[in-house]
Amino acid sequence: MAVMSSLRDKTHIILYVLLAAFLALIVFEWGMNFSGFSGKKGSAAGTVNGKEVPYARYEEIYKEFSENFRRSNPGADLTPEVELGMQEQAWNVTVDQILLEEQFDRFGISVEDSEIVASLDGDNPPMIIRQNFVDPATGALDRQKLNSARSDPKNKEMWLQIEDIVRRELKVSKLIRALQTMVHVSDRELDAVVKREFTKFSASFIAAPLDLAGEDSKFPVNAADIQAYYDGHKEQLRQSPSRKADYVFFPLVPSAKDSSVVRAELESLRAEFGTTANDSDYVKVQSDRPTGVDQQFSRADFTPEAGTLVFGNAKPGAVIGPVADNGYYRLLKVKKTATGEPVARASHILLSFNPASRDDVAKVRERMVAIYKKLQEGVPFETLAKEYSADPGSAARGGDLGWFRKDAMVPEFSEAVFSSRPGSLTKPVQTKFGLHIIRVTGFDQTSLVCSEVVRMIRPSTETVESARRLAMAFHMEAGKKGFDKSAAAEKLSVEKTGEFLRRSPIPSIGFNDKIAAFAFKASEGDLSDVIESERGFYVMRLTDKNDTGFRQLDDDLKKRITAELVREKKEKALEKMLAGLSAKPGATLESIAAANKSFTIVKADEIRWVDGYIPGYGVDRPLVEALSGLKQGVLSKPVRTTAGYALVRLDNRVMGSDIDLKNAKASVRPNLVRAKQEQFFAEYFATLRKNAKIEDLRQ
Repeated sequence: MAVMSSLRDKTHIILYVLLAAFLALIVFEWGMNFSGFSGKKGSAAGTVNGKEVPYARYEEIYKEFSENFRRSNPGADLTPEVELGMQEQAWNVTVDQILLEEQFDRFGISVEDSEIVASLDGDNPPMIIRQNFVDPATGALDRQKLNSARSDPKNKEMWLQIEDIVRRELKVSKLIRALQTMVHVSDRELDAVVKREFTKFSASFIAAPLDLAGEDSKFPVNAADIQAYYDGHKEQLRQSPSRKADYVFFPLVPSAKDSSVVRAELESLRAEFGTTANDSDYVKVQSDRPTGVDQQFSRADFTPEAGTLVFGNAKPGAVIGPVADNGYYRLLKVKKTATGEPVARASHILLSFNPASRDDVAKVRERMVAIYKKLQEGVPFETLAKEYSADPGSAARGGDLGWFRKDAMVPEFSEAVFSSRPGSLTKPVQTKFGLHIIRVTGFDQTSLVCSEVVRMIRPSTETVESARRLAMAFHMEAGKKGFDKSAAAEKLSVEKTGEFLRRSPIPSIGFNDKIAAFAFKASEGDLSDVIESERGFYVMRLTDKNDTGFRQLDDDLKKRITAELVREKKEKALEKMLAGLSAKPGATLESIAAANKSFTIVKADEIRWVDGYIPGYGVDRPLVEALSGLKQGVLSKPVRTTAGYALVRLDNRVMGSDIDLKNAKASVRPNLVRAKQEQFFAEYFATLRKNAKIEDLRQ
């Protein structure tokens, strides 16, 4: 029957729900219609706390991951990188399942048959029942359909399996309740949170970045310091065996010929696409984006060049394209035009600075005056953006940001753009990124409802074979003359992977099982065969093996430790300097700023604890956290900020007169309880995993 077919398709499920944020519905097939993929039945995938993990169990979970991927990404290729990532997810979930089963035993959790029956008959049935027997139109459980499915003799075996799934869900619910009893929220905690959430602060402060402590050279770090830090933090550096390698990469870049072939393919579909009556079926067959039917587009959904071509020819019934757009060709059939959400196009020049540094403020003011003067003299905005802007992406395009929706930019930037006129320069706008000089170049509210056939511009077989030949030629030369000499002779760049684990992403490359297989079988100095990937071809040389169980104290780690030690020393020096200034008799923010040219007092109102936002300054959660605990009108001792330390004076705190504290506490308590539970669950299960003895025997 249809219902049971649906169950077979969708709900061969095990539910392990420990508050959605943490074990988040680990939903996988478990022991139903399993066929496997590697033929390793009877072998072990690994062990967890001495308990053997059957390979078949791990493969079942992997199978569900891969099937979910195909359902969610119809037509997409299951690349080796994606496959390896799903294998890691499947292994981690398998381990989590076993650890959860251990918790069932620890807490003595079991479920009687009568409890299962009661849950099926109750007003709040298990998730597997809700997913398959709830009428989507009304949201009500269809009891008649449920009872019919339960009573059908043909479904006896299926219902035994479903009851097993329900049993596990009920066990998880009991475990959640057992753990929830360990979490409490006191009235004192609740009062403190409510006061912070519903209070707005006014404050003045001097923010001192770490650089104010002096140049890094003033805080020397020697080899003994580094070794002591490494020894003291060694447990934090525990890791699985790792490898490093050098490589030369031969990328697969589509040629002009490849591009013209894709364009010609879409050109040949224009007439047929324009007359087809069933866009859905046509797009599914012909497009690399099979969901592109009756989609609503604005100019923000295209590059500026592509948008000009599309919107300049948009008429209902028109077929536009092929249009080149970010590595694709797009063929669009316009269904209708409409007025949609407004989009804007703008260019900007970003000037970065520290608003708490008087020197930085003075420098950016001088730079801004110089830019406006040059604009008045007729120097093109594009030229000045390339010269001055601290946003490298847009600076290369003369500051052009393309078309964007209002919610695509930070609020201050969007507000300035969308309240201006086309062709105008806005007043300087300060955001958390710095100071922006913005030129608004256009607005548009045109919206198109289209179906589209999209083709990625992929390298042809000819292009692939050309890259392969280059890689093989280099491989032969490297075997004869050496890796470095051959790369230098051919003027090829030698890249480094950095450290990677057997089943982790390889830095700058990503998941690649072939590279990992080579690296964990080879000896130092060994040369790989030519390794093919979706992006191109690699020739690798293994440079380092680490099987000690700890991160090695290599040059990269030494640099990171040195930077950390320098930072710690600068923090101590800066804190000591500010403490000395604030401890002087009669010291105020004003007197400290007057005596130190590098200091500027920042004044802000409407500071919100809930998101750490300081108007006119930016987000600084540590500073706002400290602010909420200060006495009003008193100069603070140095408090930590995101970028260093600050001296702060709380000028005012106001709770809205319309706030009903009783109702506020009632609304906050559930969220606070949930947050504490989530934190507790996260720490609890992280500790379980950390302390578990996990042996991965997969090959």
